[in-house]
Amino acid sequence: MLNRIIGLLQGSTNNNETGRFEKVQIATCALLLEVAHSDGEYKAVEAKIVNDLLERQFNLSPAAIAELIDHAHDQRSETHDLFQFAREINGHFTNAEKLRIMEGIWRIIYADGTLDKFEDALARQLATLLRLAHKDVIDLKVKVLNEIDPTR
Repeated sequence: MLNRIIGLLQGSTNNNETGRFEKVQIATCALLLEVAHSDGEYKAVEAKIVNDLLERQFNLSPAAIAELIDHAHDQRSETHDLFQFAREINGHFTNAEKLRIMEGIWRIIYADGTLDKFEDALARQLATLLRLAHKDVIDLKVKVLNEIDPTR
């Protein structure tokens, strides 16, 4: 963070930071953060899920994940166009990898035990942008719900 402030004061851009992470890593992180923030709150449990998903998906160190999240927060705040992030993911991930991301999205959404109408709308939008079959998306939703509350 201090390096970014110094860079801004010196007039340099953050191209070095962008180059540190692959575009698909930034895109994935930005989408996960968008979901985590969609209900207006970013809870610690959601942050842990985002960290765990990024660690499993990209095999990054905790320090690298923290940097990636910081950078993705910036990217997310600079654009409201989810399509560009989804396009990057579609170009680099298999369907199975995209389904893992979608499962993570459901885990983030249900981290607080409720489905907010904005979270639901965002999940449907992301499923479409990621070109996932509706049945697969619903199966993942049910899987996550069953893990959270098997007696429901």
